[in-house]
Amino acid sequence: MAVLIPILLNSHPGTKYGIPFPVFARAAYGTYGSNLPALMRAIVACGWFGIQAWIGGEALHTLFTAIIPRWSTLLGGPYFDHMGTEWISFLLFWGLNIYIIYRGMDLLRKVENWAAPFVLVMTSLLLGWAIWKAHGLGYLLTQQSAFHSFKEFWPTFIISLTGMIGFWATLSLNMPDFTRFGHSQREQAVGQIVALPTTMTVFAAMGVMITSAAVIIYPNMKAGDLWDPMKLVGQFHRVEIVAISMFTVVVATLAVNIAANVVSPANDFANAFPKLISFRTGGLIAGIIGILMQPWRLLADPSGYIFAWLVGYSGGLGSIAGVLITDYWLVRRKDLALGDLYRRTGTYTWNLRAVIATLLGCALAWSGPILNKLGMSIGFFDKLYSYAWFVGFGVAGGTYFLLMKLAPPKTTARTESI
Repeated sequence: MAVLIPILLNSHPGTKYGIPFPVFARAAYGTYGSNLPALMRAIVACGWFGIQAWIGGEALHTLFTAIIPRWSTLLGGPYFDHMGTEWISFLLFWGLNIYIIYRGMDLLRKVENWAAPFVLVMTSLLLGWAIWKAHGLGYLLTQQSAFHSFKEFWPTFIISLTGMIGFWATLSLNMPDFTRFGHSQREQAVGQIVALPTTMTVFAAMGVMITSAAVIIYPNMKAGDLWDPMKLVGQFHRVEIVAISMFTVVVATLAVNIAANVVSPANDFANAFPKLISFRTGGLIAGIIGILMQPWRLLADPSGYIFAWLVGYSGGLGSIAGVLITDYWLVRRKDLALGDLYRRTGTYTWNLRAVIATLLGCALAWSGPILNKLGMSIGFFDKLYSYAWFVGFGVAGGTYFLLMKLAPPKTTARTESI
């Protein structure tokens, strides 16, 4: 529900007005100010593009290793801690993403339409095999909890919850990029209410059950490797099984990466520099920045990936979500001047209140790590970081509402409405 509610609230304007996320952001931040949330969202998406491209490249590398003799050492290495063929696999998968973007949204829709059911079927088969091979679910239902009290449990739970919200916080902002193609509010809302909780729960449960069974099937594997599909499938000896499994990972990663991490930054970069950057060029820029962010380093340290990357950026995106949702639902009450969203002058020009609220939300959400970098540690601010998304959302949303009520913009006359 923590993920679904902001997704539904930000989806509404996309369907009602037919506008993408960067244009929707102009209502709160202004025509020029909207570049702040758009570029913040774009940078996070670029990081995710790189991460997903690296995972897809690992899947291709595992596939090629199974079907091509001596593939792993074919180009020598290691180079920067990875074999030459690993880098080739990464760049191949990266290029496949860029190719689909250049072919356009029609090809993307075709990929998405068959990728989801295919991945669900293949994951179900893998789960069935794991349960059969392990004669059950392993230690999942019998292992004792590592926590003995709620006080021990809560700190780990809340920062993990914040990390998972951060995982979805990207899409919760730019849902108008997709819902603007919806035929009705009921259609898009019901689709998300039915599909999102069920698929999140089912796939997460499948992952947990497969990992638990793998402890029994492969007792000699490192505990930290059991959750990694590439390393788990690498234990298989039959080439056809490895090939089918890795093809499934490639399809899943490709579908998720393009929909979640390319469409948004491509639109964001095009919105920020419309005369210089098209949607296709924006997608290419996202891909290049994704490489420059060195995803192999982010994934090398699981704790850094969760606590620094996911939780960290959730504070920034939560701040943006707080401003957007407060503006659309509480300040403007779903009533936008559509034409002015595309004009340099009019109802929406520059709203410094939204920028101040966003920066304040980010500052408080990130206060713990920032103070630690400065050599100071304050327990209260350190604890706030575990709630980064919630802190950013609440502080930015509340500050924006107060500023809009106490010092409303002078330009309030609306020139057009729907």
